[in-house]
Amino acid sequence: MSKPKREPSPYQRNALAPSLVAAAVLFLAPVLLNNGWAALVLFVVSILAVIIGWFAIQARQWWWLPVFLAIAVIWNPVLPFPFAGIVWTIAQPVAALVFLAAGALIKIRRP
Repeated sequence: MSKPKREPSPYQRNALAPSLVAAAVLFLAPVLLNNGWAALVLFVVSILAVIIGWFAIQARQWWWLPVFLAIAVIWNPVLPFPFAGIVWTIAQPVAALVFLAAGALIKIRRP
């Protein structure tokens, strides 16, 4: 017996892989920030926020753009904000959840 051929999905989720990487970095951020990896966390999160914002533009889901613009500015490594304490610790997993939601919801129709 041969397996029936699967129908390919009519959508592709370009933002899924970068959002998973960003979410993993943000979930590990409390450990990484205390061990001298703060610059790496800021670079990864801000660059992936810009990339996912671009995928949102391509998918014509403009409402994601201000969210990822804000994340790119807050986590920007060039002029970092002096955030610390409980607010910064809570912001990391909240941003990770935003990345995961965007990765699941930003999709475009396959050509």
